Amino acid sequence: MSATAGAAALPAEAAGAELRRGAWGTTWLLLTFMLVNFADKTVMGLAADPIRDELGLTRGEFGTAQSAFFALFSLAALGVSFLTRRVRTTVLLLGMALLWSVAQLPMLLGAAGFGTLVVTRVLLGAAEGPAAPVAVHHLHGWFGQRERTLPTAVLMVGAAGGVAVSAPLLTVVIGAWGWRWAFGIVGLVGLVWAVCWYVRGEEGPLAPPLGRRSPSSAAGDGGGASVPYRRLLLSGTWLTAAFGAFAAYWLLSAGLTWAPDYLHEVSGLSLRQSGAVVTATAVGNAVVLLSHGLLARRASRKGRAPRLPVGLGGGLVMCVAAVSIAAFAEVDAVGVKIALMVGPMALTNVILTVSQTAVARITPAGQRGVALGALAFVYALAGILSPLVTGRMVDGASSVPAGYRSAYLLMAALVAVAGVLAVCFLRPERDAARLDVPETPGAGPPVH
Repeated sequence: MSATAGAAALPAEAAGAELRRGAWGTTWLLLTFMLVNFADKTVMGLAADPIRDELGLTRGEFGTAQSAFFALFSLAALGVSFLTRRVRTTVLLLGMALLWSVAQLPMLLGAAGFGTLVVTRVLLGAAEGPAAPVAVHHLHGWFGQRERTLPTAVLMVGAAGGVAVSAPLLTVVIGAWGWRWAFGIVGLVGLVWAVCWYVRGEEGPLAPPLGRRSPSSAAGDGGGASVPYRRLLLSGTWLTAAFGAFAAYWLLSAGLTWAPDYLHEVSGLSLRQSGAVVTATAVGNAVVLLSHGLLARRASRKGRAPRLPVGLGGGLVMCVAAVSIAAFAEVDAVGVKIALMVGPMALTNVILTVSQTAVARITPAGQRGVALGALAFVYALAGILSPLVTGRMVDGASSVPAGYRSAYLLMAALVAVAGVLAVCFLRPERDAARLDVPETPGAGPPVH
């Protein structure tokens, strides 16, 4: 039975409570989905040294293996996003979880070498590429426009939480059983999540109907008349959101791959100490995302807009983060570096929530999955380029510290440009009015 049908059979107050439970129950399940997703990505960075030692890889070759994860990531994100108009997101999410879990398990075999590593990372990336856009699209089927920032932020916390939870656990696994079992553990956990989702996953009351629809029928489901994708994807809001997410994902991907190596080689920390710093950084990322979501929710519940427009607020935060990244590259004190990683550098992640909700605002409900998939297509390109470029810069520099310094200054420049663009062009309400996309109302009483 769907959430809508079940709620309709209940008195109004009970129906509202049922919808709230369903909405937040789905949010927690999808948060776990993203936790597993980013635990998968974390394995390579945490196991970098033992993998390179056992397989005899240079940093450039290791960066190539990590970039292989994103070889089909973007294409899969875009391709599967079109399926959201034909296939229920519950089915798509289940299929992705099963595929990415199975893709991890071959690395348990002792004979699996560099070739197997590259192939499995390609398959894993193809399975995980659509994860975020499909999960956000599914989640927005449970929440109205003004209620979405906090649950979207909770979902994005999965990126930070996946690192925070997995880093210490996988560090212990790698030390006790070897790096191959780190791949096996995350694969098995993914299979467990798939079973839970098969039992509990369901569509929300605001999910758009499936199949091809005329503009009039699109308007009938509350999503507004269909808008040509060319107009959507060339709007200032979509382009700025895409570049901002690209810059944030560049920093995130570089950190997942190279932060443990940087902390070990440049700052002199042990593997266990590096894992602890990565965990602390992930916690800082989670705090930033949740704080942003709670502030937006507080403003929404009071019926007023945030004190700063979305673009201005998000852009200024990105500029502060850019200055912090540049300072990180220049200072030598380990304590200062760690403080910057845990604190102001984490502000970059705000744009990940802002970009998702801004794109959802300017897009009719039936086209939302495709617009979010196209957004993922762009920012996932950073996942291809960032590990590879960073590895090559370090290998080609006069020293490892010099290479990492240049790599982090490049990251700072990307984030700074994204911040300036957000201040100037991220205007979801203006572009929604221009595209004639009405605000999506809530499905009932406000979700608390």
